[in-house]
Amino acid sequence: MPTKDVLTKADLAELRRSALGTANPLGVAAEIADAVERDRLEDPDDAGDALTLAAEIAEIRGRSDAALRYADRALAAYPSGDDPRAGFARALRARTLFQAAGREDEAMAELTALRPLLLVQPDAAAYVSAALDSGGRSAIAERWLSEAVDTLLGERATVAGAPAQAITAVEPAVEVGPPESPGVLFFLLQQRHRVRRDLNLPHDRHDDLADRLESQLVRRAAQREGGQPDLLFWPRAEFDRLLAEHPALTEAYGPDWDAHRARLEKELVRLANAGGTGLGVLSATVAGLDAHANRRNGDPSDPQTRAGYAGELAARPDARIPWPPERNDACWCGSGLKYKKDCLPRSRS
Repeated sequence: MPTKDVLTKADLAELRRSALGTANPLGVAAEIADAVERDRLEDPDDAGDALTLAAEIAEIRGRSDAALRYADRALAAYPSGDDPRAGFARALRARTLFQAAGREDEAMAELTALRPLLLVQPDAAAYVSAALDSGGRSAIAERWLSEAVDTLLGERATVAGAPAQAITAVEPAVEVGPPESPGVLFFLLQQRHRVRRDLNLPHDRHDDLADRLESQLVRRAAQREGGQPDLLFWPRAEFDRLLAEHPALTEAYGPDWDAHRARLEKELVRLANAGGTGLGVLSATVAGLDAHANRRNGDPSDPQTRAGYAGELAARPDARIPWPPERNDACWCGSGLKYKKDCLPRSRS
């Protein structure tokens, strides 16, 4: 795909999902960077995100030199280092610096500068803690996440009028928010919960809160009116694997990929006609569903397990595919066809 004359946002989204499964991921990264260099992006504003993707591919494949080069170019492509989109690139740069001998202090300086974002950006908890994990500093991640949680809970308690001495003793009521946008506190609690579990730390009251909020989100995902679908979208390869490994899910997601996409398109149209806004699907993987089921001692084919997995994906901004695209834009399903030629007509079939 990178050899196309012009790369669109949809192309970059598809490459994010598929690049590591290609025969030459590093070649894909190089071609993405070349597309930026030669002004072959449909939207020049995508340059930073495209170079960050190239850096991520190189970092995952163990090419720290290329990853640093792409990350530096990405940061230079954003309007400023304070651009909200630059946070992930800076964390990725820190991850790569941890792999380079003698540059751990640079990595920590980069992440320390990102620390304030934990209080304002929903995805910062994931990328900052992941970078610290990669550098063997999970204990620092746990401390930073805990302090951010305490800060936000304290602010909420203060706004609610709790006495100062009661703020740390009495946990304020917390609203998780809508499933498609759970909020900064939810992401902090979930990442903190993950880090503490990896460190084998004992369950505490904030872990209990994380569990309660996740359950609240799952209930909202599971209690949709009329038993509507969970809006999990299985890309083509994942769909084939899903039915091969869990044939009982044919009834839930359709006998083939065409039927699966038609069901989702019809449901999205129904929701839109009912006044729904901010609609989209959640890009799912079989490995992700199985891992969620294993953590919960559940069965992947059980509706509650799948609703829980949908709630988990809803807490990850990178898993959401917005709907609908423009008629002449690439279809949301990643087929490469225009929306008007692919899934749009499926709602009428």
